[in-house]
Amino acid sequence: MTRAVIQSVCNGVDSLSAAARVAAAIAALALILCTLFEVVMRYFFASPTIWSYDIAYMLNGSVFLLAAAGALQSGKHVQIDFLSTRFPDSVQRVIEAVFFLGPCSIALGLMTQAAFSRTIRAFQTGETEAVSPWAPLMWPFYTALSIGLALLLLQVVAQGLRALFGLPFKTGDQTQ
Repeated sequence: MTRAVIQSVCNGVDSLSAAARVAAAIAALALILCTLFEVVMRYFFASPTIWSYDIAYMLNGSVFLLAAAGALQSGKHVQIDFLSTRFPDSVQRVIEAVFFLGPCSIALGLMTQAAFSRTIRAFQTGETEAVSPWAPLMWPFYTALSIGLALLLLQVVAQGLRALFGLPFKTGDQTQ
């Protein structure tokens, strides 16, 4: 593969991460509205809902994982770089390539596989939340988590390929 093809693939992954950020923002808005609705129902009408807690934790988990790939792509993730920044750029890129394409992508690949397996099993069995009086189906939540993990895996691989081939990292609308 040429550098241009790899850059094109990485840019495609960036576009998916950007779309996931939009989905996470919409889910965050839904989380705010759900919480606001519950507060109004509970404190103004003394009639709490049986579903708001379940929706809130499902949306919160979905927001977290759907936004993770975008955070990595835009450089807004937590990075412990107090030591690596002392190295030349070429050494920093080798460290990033090894970390992203090695243990990070392997661990995320295993988690993604497990998440998709759990999603399929929950769909097939009609799994519901066992401790909830509302007992919502779990597969939609597991699906969002699985998609978030898969997108994070793709973004990790893209970042690793960028580091390996010396391609520019895109951060938001800027290139570094």
